[in-house]
Amino acid sequence: MGARPYQQAFDRGVKIIGATAHYVTEVLDEGPIIAQSVIPVDHTYGVEDMVRAGRDVEKTVLAQALKLVFDDRVFLCGQRTVIFA
Repeated sequence: MGARPYQQAFDRGVKIIGATAHYVTEVLDEGPIIAQSVIPVDHTYGVEDMVRAGRDVEKTVLAQALKLVFDDRVFLCGQRTVIFA
């Protein structure tokens, strides 16, 4: 979304914000996805509220992705991942 994603999200009136954890490749944000999550936001959220909420969901998704990888539950299948429960 650019250099100021939460400001842009606020300006556009988004209803959910989220985070994605993925493998790193040469192309930014293009690696196979390991984990994702979203949270709802509404008209009561200002930009700083969205930043705070976004950081929380980012931390949660990163922790979830790391646990999956460290537990050997993520397997690459081409440009996709297979996650075993």
